[in-house]
Amino acid sequence: MLEVTKTPRTDGGVSFTLNVPAAYAAKVETALNSVLALVQDLEDLETVSVEEALPDMTLGKILRAARELREMTQKQLAAAVGVSVANLSAMENDRRPIGKAMAKRLAKALGAPSYRVFL
Repeated sequence: MLEVTKTPRTDGGVSFTLNVPAAYAAKVETALNSVLALVQDLEDLETVSVEEALPDMTLGKILRAARELREMTQKQLAAAVGVSVANLSAMENDRRPIGKAMAKRLAKALGAPSYRVFL
């Protein structure tokens, strides 16, 4: 039977004790060492901005992708946020900026978790 025991440490952290059947102990230790190595690798990674990671990604492309993901036409989305199709097209083609108020309306219409994705 696998049992996990959580105990507080004096440094404010938490330690865990795994009690596993002896037949699985080596496999569990190998798996845990793999996880620890992965965590260490992730800590060593340098973080980069979205712009650096995806230099060709623009707000217009994000907007178009979100609209297409929801299987909406430009006409449907334009009506939902109260702008003309030409105005929405200009946003999708990066010819018109997307302000905070518009980003909020777009996020609501597209079911986005946050309006900030369009800023």
